[in-house]
Amino acid sequence: MSHDQASYLELLARGAATEAYDRPVLLARANGAGPESLATLEHAKQLALRVRAELEGRRRREAELSALFETAHDLAGLRDLDAVLRAIVQRARSLLGTEVAYLSLNDAAAGDTYMRVTEGSVSARFQQLRLGMGEGLGGLVAQTASPYVTDSYFDDPRFMHTRTIDTAVSDEGLVAILGVPLMLGSQVIGVLFAADRRARVFEREQVALLGSFAAHAAVAIDTANLLAETRSALAELERANEIIRDHSGVIERASEVHDRLTAVVLRGGGVHDVAAALSEVLDGTVEFTDSDTDLEATGADGHAIRHGDDWVAAVSAGGELLGALVLRGHPDLDPVDQRTLERAAMVTSLLLLARRSAHDAEQRVRGELLDDLLDAPDRDPRLLRERAARLRADLDAPHVVLAARIDGPGANPADRGTPGADTAERATADRQRLWSAASHLAATRSGLAAARDGGTVLLLPLGPDDTEADLARQTARQLGGTLRELVTVGASSPVPSPAGDPSPIAGAYAQARRCLDALRLLGRSGQGAAAQDLGFLGLLLADPGDIDGFVRRTMGEVVEYDRQRGTDLVRTLDAYFASGMSPARTKDDLHVHVNTVAQRLERIGRLLGPDWQSPARSLEIQLALRLHAMSVAVAH
Repeated sequence: MSHDQASYLELLARGAATEAYDRPVLLARANGAGPESLATLEHAKQLALRVRAELEGRRRREAELSALFETAHDLAGLRDLDAVLRAIVQRARSLLGTEVAYLSLNDAAAGDTYMRVTEGSVSARFQQLRLGMGEGLGGLVAQTASPYVTDSYFDDPRFMHTRTIDTAVSDEGLVAILGVPLMLGSQVIGVLFAADRRARVFEREQVALLGSFAAHAAVAIDTANLLAETRSALAELERANEIIRDHSGVIERASEVHDRLTAVVLRGGGVHDVAAALSEVLDGTVEFTDSDTDLEATGADGHAIRHGDDWVAAVSAGGELLGALVLRGHPDLDPVDQRTLERAAMVTSLLLLARRSAHDAEQRVRGELLDDLLDAPDRDPRLLRERAARLRADLDAPHVVLAARIDGPGANPADRGTPGADTAERATADRQRLWSAASHLAATRSGLAAARDGGTVLLLPLGPDDTEADLARQTARQLGGTLRELVTVGASSPVPSPAGDPSPIAGAYAQARRCLDALRLLGRSGQGAAAQDLGFLGLLLADPGDIDGFVRRTMGEVVEYDRQRGTDLVRTLDAYFASGMSPARTKDDLHVHVNTVAQRLERIGRLLGPDWQSPARSLEIQLALRLHAMSVAVAH
């Protein structure tokens, strides 16, 4: 590593600004560095900037998670509602990087919403503002229970602009405003805002983060209400001590679960560790599940929902339902415990996203290694072995190359007519699903997988008691079961040592693809096979050098006759054999008169010779028909 390249490590270490990363390149250019050195230095700069961006993103996510857990800890020890709400508003303003943040609460008696806490505000008129339901951005959020965002409030026609509201907003100098509802169940109790005195665009992640703080604020208000009700009960009911103990127990359990979830996250635990910690705190059985029955019971708004004697909280991220936490056999659940279950679901979603990111990164690395084996066989074997070892793959053992493709209804573009947007989206989705399933299978078998040529290629180790045909059938069965689709798999002959000599891999992949195409043409979609399973056709696939010659020798006169005269003898011949050599069934398949079939067969007999229907000749002709169809399909 050169001194200039090492300077990027120094910049990363001291957390330098983005502009500082241009200096090593500028200095090198000023010192007369050559194009190759400048290109290397520019590449190092881009890598350093990517690392810096990743570190910044991680620090930001850590800060957000830390703030959320600090807020949860505040709730667990709630004493002063105003102090908790102020802390929530301050943290929201800091993390979103806005100039102003504020919180309003609904006044059911007056039918409007009023400012409760502000941070960064300088206008007394703004701090005392009241908004009618449906008026302004905040009134619309309070009325519709939906978040609203604008990058220029005064230019946005969606909101009901009143003189009172616009004057207060103008006094404060606000331009970009984001508001999210504070919800208790299905009831809106207020709005949490973040705003800037300049135009800006709020990202989806920032909207979600403010929504999390709003949920905490709602819990704080709800908890404060519960405590107020408890104090009232102390004066009015003889069961005051019991109520206090119950609510204290709930708060203690909330504090305990947040402490435990924090510990789970910090020690790198998984979703089942979250479920185990929650089971102890809630005194019940909590499970993580992705079954359709439990997922159907989840709510779309992120709240825990009672389902029979169980409670179900959705584990979701970015609108995608990843699973659910289910509290079994606990029908009477305290509201705070409900929110504890919901917070645990949120933590579970974060853990799942982190695990998915790590998994996707590993699969990409597996795919890149297989691409290098296919496209760059001259790579250093030592480096190949080191990369394979990091993926727990032994590339010195015999391996088989497999080509896989989804062959369910509509999977073949040739069967769907003119391709459209839906067709292209379906094909793309199928390729992604197949790659994902194949990558998982390869990881469990210490192999490699990559998306290629509209399908997926796998490189799997061959066990001592397995054959390449066995491996193809197992792979087709496993991928088909995972995707619930017909997945066809063709296998190559074994490659003795992919790391020691990668050069045969590209040829093995071509052989596997030819086997895959043969299976589809033979009507064996959804199966797996190697060339050895396909008899004489398999021998041709293993050494395809003279396939065109075989077709020409066997039925070349018929193909040439069709080409010169525009006739349909090849199609007639194929239909004749497919119908069991019955002219009557052939004419039904071709929708022509039986005399037309007879005339075409007579012409075929003159071209191929009088013995063309004998068992030996007909077998060769049928094989040539299949090979001709394969070559036409590949050409198109």
